[in-house]
Amino acid sequence: MSCEILILYYSRHGATATMARRIAHGVETATGATARVRAVPPVSEVSEATAPPVPNEGPPYATLDDLAECDGLILGSPTRFGNMAAPLKHFLDQTTSLWLSGALNGKPGAVFTSTGSLHGGQEATLLSMMLPLLHHGLYLVGLPYTEAGLTATTTGGTPYGPSHLAGAEADRPVDDTEAALCQALGARVAAAALRLSDPGEPRPA
Repeated sequence: MSCEILILYYSRHGATATMARRIAHGVETATGATARVRAVPPVSEVSEATAPPVPNEGPPYATLDDLAECDGLILGSPTRFGNMAAPLKHFLDQTTSLWLSGALNGKPGAVFTSTGSLHGGQEATLLSMMLPLLHHGLYLVGLPYTEAGLTATTTGGTPYGPSHLAGAEADRPVDDTEAALCQALGARVAAAALRLSDPGEPRPA
């Protein structure tokens, strides 16, 4: 039995990308699980400008096929005024065909974020990313307080999903506690996907 978890994110200064890599490591600690890491291109303020079809660095840009083929989906975005960043929202707005076909229905989903300030909207951003997951019929996976990092952290980390305090200059690295929570989320989503894909396990209606 195997599964593939799609980690889909937008990153401006690199912190969200670092979190995505940590989550991918957590996914692959689960036997039989692999991570597929994909980014979304930036949205230009100039309507005629388009992003190159292949990014200069980092993972490939996501396609709808990446979502259709995954067994679980984890979304990541920096905070923009308590909401997900426009590039991720723009990509999700293109997924109507998947919604109509139910391609993501019944799969586990989760979210993560990075913010510039401690009270800069971490939880609001995580909740904003949960909404399209619910519309697509995914089962939300969070972080329980059995994860010691949730009570130990003084920076990022919520029961709604991992978060990171990047600082006003976006130069604070992901610390050990934040990284551990990222890895824990990846492992939890992978375990959920494996359980849901097991024909011997009943799937919730």
